[in-house]
Amino acid sequence: MASSQKTRKYVSLGKRSVTEEEEEDMLSMFDVSRGKTTERIVLQRLILIARLPQDLADRTELGAHYEKLNFQLKKQHMLDNMTGLLLIYPSCLLHVIESSRDVLVSVLKDLTDMQQQPDGAFLEASKVVLMAQNPQSRLFPQWSYKVLEEDQMAGESKSFEEEEESTETLVCCVLSALQKLSEHLEGSKAVPGSVLDESPELIVSQNVLNKLLTRDELLTPQQHLQMYCSPLNVIMNAECSAFTRAPRK
Repeated sequence: MASSQKTRKYVSLGKRSVTEEEEEDMLSMFDVSRGKTTERIVLQRLILIARLPQDLADRTELGAHYEKLNFQLKKQHMLDNMTGLLLIYPSCLLHVIESSRDVLVSVLKDLTDMQQQPDGAFLEASKVVLMAQNPQSRLFPQWSYKVLEEDQMAGESKSFEEEEESTETLVCCVLSALQKLSEHLEGSKAVPGSVLDESPELIVSQNVLNKLLTRDELLTPQQHLQMYCSPLNVIMNAECSAFTRAPRK
């Protein structure tokens, strides 16, 4: 009789105990109320932009390069699921990567290596638009890329060419457009590429990205990696305490 009974695990909760099934229900309701997905990693989000060389004949080569990189990173970091979106414009690219810090650093290192290739790099100037620590949820359910054509840029507003917008305003425009695209994808099995074909107004403005590429306030991938890899020295004495970067040799 005892062997046929379902084994229950009890968890202490204040002055009473709850079963494992009740505990799972509570966790699920908590996650829903907080609007978060369960992650095995400390999720981070990286948004990169880069200028394409004018003589780049086949932009699909960039998509193939990042597909290969994504495959390699999945093998190296099996639990660090990588999601995001790569948009390849006629003159630049926008890359959103959501994963662990290790994966994001690998993407940054790969980008710097690509730019240093002597025999015709895929990419020229590049900038880090945003590095978000522990965002509440992912913007995209998987990683994919889309090559955008010139006619899809035809409806872009020219206001950013006529007015001098602040860097903060331009960054907010990028984030707002990505959020709208993410909301449009909710509850749908469609990939971002097909959604952008049907609704080109959801495409992040190429004009905005080109303006951001000229802004010195944004770090390059090399500068970001230098800051991340540079150790901190802690200086403390009777009068003051401060954190300083160790000098680079």
